[in-house]
Amino acid sequence: MTFAEKVITFYSGLNYAGPLPSGVSIMNPFANNPDVLKLAGEFYTRFCSDHDTRFIILGINPGRFGAGATGIPFTDTKRLNEKCGIRFDKFRTHEPSSSFIYEMIDAYGGVYDFYKKFYFSAVCPLGFTRENEKGKAVNYNYYDSPLLTRMVCRFIIENLKKQLDFGIDTSIGFCLGTGKNENFLRRINAECKFFKKIIALEHPRYIMQYKTRSKQMYIEKYLDALRRCDS
Repeated sequence: MTFAEKVITFYSGLNYAGPLPSGVSIMNPFANNPDVLKLAGEFYTRFCSDHDTRFIILGINPGRFGAGATGIPFTDTKRLNEKCGIRFDKFRTHEPSSSFIYEMIDAYGGVYDFYKKFYFSAVCPLGFTRENEKGKAVNYNYYDSPLLTRMVCRFIIENLKKQLDFGIDTSIGFCLGTGKNENFLRRINAECKFFKKIIALEHPRYIMQYKTRSKQMYIEKYLDALRRCDS
């Protein structure tokens, strides 16, 4: 199987059937929206139809306007259309994290060069939502409550193992999020020995929300870290 076929097969069967804390719901874009698996299939077929080894970059978990809408981590519909050349017009989403990531990808050399070497995923491959005080569903991270973290920990470990079998170079694992996401990944890595080394980078959402004036500096920081894989 090609790298793309392994990814598509993985997401086609991805499911969480375990318990969740009261008020928290699972967000599985591959099961909830028939367009998502089609879009993801087109994306991975375009960029990953080979047998190359890639490095994995792990975010937190899918958000409603990025991977929760397209099935592709850090890729909203705007970037899917404008940067990836995959037309989708049923609805439009804009995610600041996606904007940062694709500026970084452009600086790296463009989508084909980038996705030939790197594979985006998330520590937890499915997302979560909860209702806020206005009754609106909002994103909820796997680490936002200790109870949720405990409930999904085995699910996270099992699915990370599956993804490493796609053909991932485990000499370096990249983590987006230098707080709770990094701490959790380092903890399970100490137990499971997924990666020889973990490099953590500030999460794009944090950069776009709090550090936009320093955005170019963070792009350079990402590039410096990712280019360690060139040696």
